[in-house]
Amino acid sequence: MATTKQRAEKAVKSPAKTKTKAAAKSGVKATTKAATKSAALVRRAHPKTLVTGGTGFLGAHLVRQLIEAGEKNLRVLVSSSTPAWLEELGVEVVRGSVMNAEDVRRACESVVAIYHLAGRVSRERDDAHSMYALHVDGTRLLCQAARATGVKSMVLASTSGTIAVTEQGDVLPDESWPPPLDIISRWPYYASKLYQERVALEHFDGDHRRLVIVNPSLLLGPGDERLSATKVILDFLARKIAAVPKGGLSFVDARDAAAMLRSAMHSGRHGERYLVGGVNWTFAQFFARLERLTKVSAPRLSLPSRLAVNGAQAVHALYRHWKLAPPVQPVEIEMADYFWYLDASKAERELGFEPRDPQETLHDTVQYVRENFLGRSAFVS
Repeated sequence: MATTKQRAEKAVKSPAKTKTKAAAKSGVKATTKAATKSAALVRRAHPKTLVTGGTGFLGAHLVRQLIEAGEKNLRVLVSSSTPAWLEELGVEVVRGSVMNAEDVRRACESVVAIYHLAGRVSRERDDAHSMYALHVDGTRLLCQAARATGVKSMVLASTSGTIAVTEQGDVLPDESWPPPLDIISRWPYYASKLYQERVALEHFDGDHRRLVIVNPSLLLGPGDERLSATKVILDFLARKIAAVPKGGLSFVDARDAAAMLRSAMHSGRHGERYLVGGVNWTFAQFFARLERLTKVSAPRLSLPSRLAVNGAQAVHALYRHWKLAPPVQPVEIEMADYFWYLDASKAERELGFEPRDPQETLHDTVQYVRENFLGRSAFVS
């Protein structure tokens, strides 16, 4: 049992010990605060640029161009396995999905600029829910994380189909045209991209947060590993296109579209859309060019619209019954009856858009499809 003297001595020593512990604790806190402040300074000194959808057709061209242009602090949000080419570039990879709030929060840390390309291209009406979730809900989560972490600028890759689609080919819609809701509401992909634009504009309001929207037309060129955009070339080479649709298309080289995303980040005005398309051709003109290039005979038959769609629906139903992949989707026939022409003058004036020769784009696309999907028989003389 402690004596009075021992208790007194303990009482005398305790304050000193307490002060020592307090000082040590204070020192730890100070060190932690200093480390946190230092880390914050490092992040501010090396601001990041984030790319979502950086492993897709357009995204891969963008990432490569950014690296070639000297971008040292590039980060890519990847939802699946990292492709070898991305690892070779030495780009920082953050694993996650734009549909996960925690993933996008991590991806946005120390980021000042975002190229938002993550998306899915599908013509199937059955994919409406998943495309809305990715394009609209995912964009909302990304924008919320961007605001919370202090992101200053975002370039959103949308599609010309939110503006430039008409029933007749006698007009060239520009950015001032209202969205053709009566047309695009039939196709979930384009409807979801329009709502995506609106969600992004709601969150990036111009008050220290800048949003620029780029609306490219059909993307062609080399590098479409998933045939997300260049399937029409494969179908032509495989002689799956039996008739010429009455409509017309616009296309742009994916390499040129990627360059416009970069230009939009530097020169685009907040809240503005920029239509980007190289040429406006009827499908008859498009197939004729492909025929001259590949020596594959273009279709000559031209069917009435309703008959073509009904025929495609019948074939589609049979193939589904047989549990086989149908050669053509009815919705593709339906869409090809419209004109997807556009006026790219605004992008030319403000972003310096100068599309390459469309023949170069077609040649490079055919060559890529030939080498990666069909062997070397596409250029048959």
